[in-house]
Amino acid sequence: MILAFDIGNTNIVLGGITDGKIDFIARTSTDRIKTADQYGIQIKNILELYNVDINKISGSIIASVVPPVLNAMKNAVELVTGSKPLVVGPGVKTGLNIVMDNPATVGADRIVCAIAGLSLAKPPLTIIDMGTATTIDVVDVNKNYIGGLIMPGLKSSLDSLSEKAAQLPEISIEQPKQVIGKNTVDCMRNGFMYGFASMLDGCIERVEEQIGQKTSVIITGGLSKFVVPLCKREMLYADDLLLTGLYIIYKKNT
Repeated sequence: MILAFDIGNTNIVLGGITDGKIDFIARTSTDRIKTADQYGIQIKNILELYNVDINKISGSIIASVVPPVLNAMKNAVELVTGSKPLVVGPGVKTGLNIVMDNPATVGADRIVCAIAGLSLAKPPLTIIDMGTATTIDVVDVNKNYIGGLIMPGLKSSLDSLSEKAAQLPEISIEQPKQVIGKNTVDCMRNGFMYGFASMLDGCIERVEEQIGQKTSVIITGGLSKFVVPLCKREMLYADDLLLTGLYIIYKKNT
């Protein structure tokens, strides 16, 4: 088994993977001030919760978009497993040609998603990740990563609106029953859910206009399952896309 860590702005996802099969997925909150020892205790507790024998862990890999947490997590993983983790970044083989102004600045999570996307569908690809930010990444027909778009995340946008507008309450994220809301809560929920669905549909359409081809669309991220049914464009929902990509990268480098 290998351990795969995706350190995001809101959550850290930990997956245990054996021969390409995901044995378990666990999530914990990202905390920028936790020490390596504290993260180590969390990792050890998660492994015990899923009855994982530490002696059977052959390696680990980390992708992070939160630099302050990366070093603590690297040290924590080494404390728990006894070996240094592979970190997605410059010098790590991915097999993906990144056609950007500065390839080193592209988020590790975006590269990992693109690699996983290529294992699920033929290019050209449009890959959507709905997390703290919503990212759209594009891989052309020649398997080149050619860029994408970054926009606010659904939950962070919703929280910001509730915080800034005194009379608008905090609401839960659910799939709306209809477009037109009949009360404040439904109006907010419908506006965000259908608004994001329309935004994704529109962005995909413009991406395809620019590259001159239809693309396969893959979507991931915790909140994407609520938005996909509202989109007009057909999309492949892949909840474990990042973990799949991390496993592929790990195998390429070992």
